[in-house]
Amino acid sequence: MSPAHGSRWAAVADALVDSLAELLDRAVSSARTADARARLTDARERLEGPLRLAIAGKVKAGKSTLFNAILGEELAPTDAGECTKIVTWYREGNSPQVTVYPLSGGAVPRPWSRDSGALDVDLGQLPASAVDRIEVSWPTSKLRTLTILDTPGIASISADISARTQRVLAAEDGRPPVADAVLYLMRHTHASDVRFLESFHDDELAHGTPMNSVGVLSRADEIGSCRLDAMEVADRIARRYEADPRLRRLCPVIVPVNGLLAFAATTLREIEYAMLATLARGDRGEVEQLLLTADRFLHRSTGVPLTEIEREHLMDRMGLYGIRLSVELIRAGFVTSAIELSSELVDRSGLTRLRAVLTRQFEQRSRILKARSSLAVLTDVLRNGGCTDGDALLATVEHLSASTHEFEEVRLLSALRSGQIEVRPERAVELDRLLGGSGHAPAIRLGLAESATAPEIRGAALSSLASWQRLAEHPLSGRQVKMAARAAVRTLEGMVAAHSSTAE
Repeated sequence: MSPAHGSRWAAVADALVDSLAELLDRAVSSARTADARARLTDARERLEGPLRLAIAGKVKAGKSTLFNAILGEELAPTDAGECTKIVTWYREGNSPQVTVYPLSGGAVPRPWSRDSGALDVDLGQLPASAVDRIEVSWPTSKLRTLTILDTPGIASISADISARTQRVLAAEDGRPPVADAVLYLMRHTHASDVRFLESFHDDELAHGTPMNSVGVLSRADEIGSCRLDAMEVADRIARRYEADPRLRRLCPVIVPVNGLLAFAATTLREIEYAMLATLARGDRGEVEQLLLTADRFLHRSTGVPLTEIEREHLMDRMGLYGIRLSVELIRAGFVTSAIELSSELVDRSGLTRLRAVLTRQFEQRSRILKARSSLAVLTDVLRNGGCTDGDALLATVEHLSASTHEFEEVRLLSALRSGQIEVRPERAVELDRLLGGSGHAPAIRLGLAESATAPEIRGAALSSLASWQRLAEHPLSGRQVKMAARAAVRTLEGMVAAHSSTAE
């Protein structure tokens, strides 16, 4: 993102946040009940805090493994213990601390241990069914801009466990979701995946939008049968899913990721590199026979000097695909150290790409996403009579919502993808991109290379601007088309203004 456009975007976000913060302060002071006051206070704090990103998906989709990979540290338990049935919040803190929030009663600090690597929280006498959420404070810069919510699997055998995730991510009883954005993991698209995503999306401000959901084709190596080209196969499938109209409306960006390999790569140890190098130096024919299947690798007798315990360790850490890929990279001389292998595996696992998508889709527009969430809470409280001067506040809130261009972009993008805006296919593709469907940066919106210069951005914006102005003023354009074209014009005018001084 160029400095000029970045400063303009920051100014817009700052003005919106300041206006909303003032409205929330007024609402808190006029709240009728303790519940309304608590919800409004939370919305005020949410406005200034980190973006709340939930990781969701069906059981065994690899949610906790991917969280550990993003964090670069084993923190979330990946086994089927009691705590995996509970929504767990991970936020930055000055020191490690675990707090349990029961469904009834106050928050309770609880002891924890890490004997096996991941956190093991002692719930005491509380059953998992009686716990609303667990909050983990952890001293890491990776959680400075994101509070990550690790959720139980949907479509679980237990309806109660699935409902926990629904409460976090979908509106319940008219109340907005707890999360600002969602990272949804799928092994293959399934009817339950689509139903869940549909429950997270709505045209109302309170619900999900194409801007705040990213799909992950998890355990991507399995799709390609753990062959060396498995990630390329998974990428082609992800592109096919993105082209599906129903899925694209709900989750327009889908990234293939091998979470197990990503976690192993971010935490690779020298001893593990030495084991893999031993395999790479072994007889090629014998090693290839050993790597035909996971069962062979674990139990087949071999002259390669690795014990069954060592082979089991590698399989647990990297999976068959990770071992095959690592051996090939070392054997070909592409990597010669643990550091080089770690970096290469991070890229090939899809984690580098996912991090870039998270930055583009969420972090660059985090203040707008948080503002939408806080505004949704405020609107819900006011419409339910939660404040003494509710009518005056609601009128101001509705004006703010209607006049904020970034909110209008979100609404129109949803309408476009649901088929409510009828334009030619090539126009629809361009409009989708201009409204931020593929990313917020001006170059991405204009279909240019991310390295595009300010004069190139300004020139492309001016060229596109004339075209959308003609469509907005055309007498045969329908009402929805005119609204969309005017929004595109306003977006493009902002780009031209932001890049005028740097282009001259």
